[in-house]
Amino acid sequence: MSTVRNGPVLGLIAQFVLLAGLAGTVGLGAAGWLAGLAYGATLCGLLLRGLRAAGADALGPADRVTLTRAVLVGGVLALTVDAWSRPAPVAVLVPLTAVALALDAVDGRVARRTGTASDLGARFDMEVDAFLILVLSVHLAPAVGGWVLVIGGMRYAFVVASWLLPWMRGTLPLRYWRKVVAAAQGVVLAVASAGTLPRAATTVLVAGALAMLVESFGHDVAWLWRHRPAAVPVPQVTVPVPHVTVPHVPVRHVTVRHVTVRHVTVPRAMRVTVTRATHAATGEPAAARWTAHQPV
Repeated sequence: MSTVRNGPVLGLIAQFVLLAGLAGTVGLGAAGWLAGLAYGATLCGLLLRGLRAAGADALGPADRVTLTRAVLVGGVLALTVDAWSRPAPVAVLVPLTAVALALDAVDGRVARRTGTASDLGARFDMEVDAFLILVLSVHLAPAVGGWVLVIGGMRYAFVVASWLLPWMRGTLPLRYWRKVVAAAQGVVLAVASAGTLPRAATTVLVAGALAMLVESFGHDVAWLWRHRPAAVPVPQVTVPVPHVTVPHVPVRHVTVRHVTVRHVTVPRAMRVTVTRATHAATGEPAAARWTAHQPV
């Protein structure tokens, strides 16, 4: 097995082991198994593709921490999907979420200390965070309301908008508040998932997290709009046209009189002129006259 494939495939194996552990302890139905395995296979494929595109030989130390978080998120996904047919085992779902959130502060620190920070690692970390928030939003939707899905879908709506609007693909400046808001979403959703707060308090807490997220994304969109690339005006170019004199082409005139013609086939290169005249004395129409002009 190549070094590039080693890390992602080990992640897929770890995902299967975690799902088997959940099935043997709290129980996991067919829907949970399918969701977890599909997630693990997709994670493995996308990570392999990212490594090859980045020209990386293997996962770095920080990437392995992020992969561990991603496997835990797969377990949260399996429990969430399985909860559609029975109550979710909150005593297992919340600790898995808490560990995944805690490791979010570890992978970045490991990357900085080992000098292995990369664009792939940053993107991997961000996508794992976004997917965990989406899964937690789906888990909370039946209890809090469908509006909580806006929290999980905000990041993906931003990505889709960047596909449609080129000016939204700009590079945003570093902003500490953006990191605070992103971290707060996971913590708030995890606390709300625990079910320890009254429903009204949970609703207020989640609504506050949503308001923070809307402000953060709104700030970024406004910044991208203000710093969008200016439209480049197309200069008007006047091209001088030289004066062209068309030479005179001599033609030969062929005149035919007193011929009755019912049907004439004339080549396209010839021009035919048909005229009618009247007798000066009687005023009656005279015979038609046609002239064919053909270039020499």
